[in-house]
Amino acid sequence: MTMSLTTESARVLTGMYAAEAEYLAAGGPGEASFDLLAFFFSPDVELHQADALPYGGTWRGHEGIRRFFLVMGEVWESFDMVEQEFLATGETAVVLTRIRPRARATGREVSFPLLQAITVRDGRITEVRPFYWDTQAIADACTPPTPPVWRRR
Repeated sequence: MTMSLTTESARVLTGMYAAEAEYLAAGGPGEASFDLLAFFFSPDVELHQADALPYGGTWRGHEGIRRFFLVMGEVWESFDMVEQEFLATGETAVVLTRIRPRARATGREVSFPLLQAITVRDGRITEVRPFYWDTQAIADACTPPTPPVWRRR
């Protein structure tokens, strides 16, 4: 892990990613386990996911983030963050992560880079904007193939 962050951003982001790893290792979604993550997010946080993804849209507040993680747990059987590099300037941090998840619906494993612009204010994450290299490949990995018309009877 390479780091060049402001002290506040470094503390918040390293803490949040450690909590996320613990959350995922514990099996993901659950009310008690979300408390591990809630601490790092502002009550009015906004997470903007690409609309083409199975968990696309804007997720707002702690309830929105909790629901987002529930949906992520339904979509992905595993979600490994293989490599991670942190860069930041002031309140805006940029995190580049190599992700290797396995889709529940298909069992397919994919690997892709994820670049996130994350705003940290007053010791909490207030906004997350992830940028995916290929949202179609991710959506395809999560969608079982449709059987041919002649097999649908």
